Amino acid sequence: QVLLVESGGGAVEAGGSLRLSCTASGLPFDQYNWGWFRQAPGKEREAVSCVGYESITTYYSDSVKGRFTISRNNAENRLYLHMTSLKPEDTAMYYCAAGLLVLPSSCIPLTGHDHYGQGTQVTVSS
Repeated sequence: QVLLVESGGGAVEAGGSLRLSCTASGLPFDQYNWGWFRQAPGKEREAVSCVGYESITTYYSDSVKGRFTISRNNAENRLYLHMTSLKPEDTAMYYCAAGLLVLPSSCIPLTGHDHYGQGTQVTVSS
């Protein structure tokens, strides 16, 4: 059974930082592309940042480029998202995801082969 568990969310003021973590089990972590998605109330889920299984290919949405950094630790089956210079518009539920097509220009879930965690809430106040 695939289990993805996110942690590290919270409430911060604009300009602050948070580091999200995702611990995975039930799948070969090092053979998957991984990513972070987010969904704000009333909006569609969007890809924030993704990383290829080889840890070379990365994707960042335009809204987070230069502020967020994705990383992975294959030995510990963990995915991270270091978020800095947070803005109120970053407020959303953040989800860890596996089973993605990752390109520098896009990050696309592979329907039927993708997995998601339950999410961790990030709230940024102005």
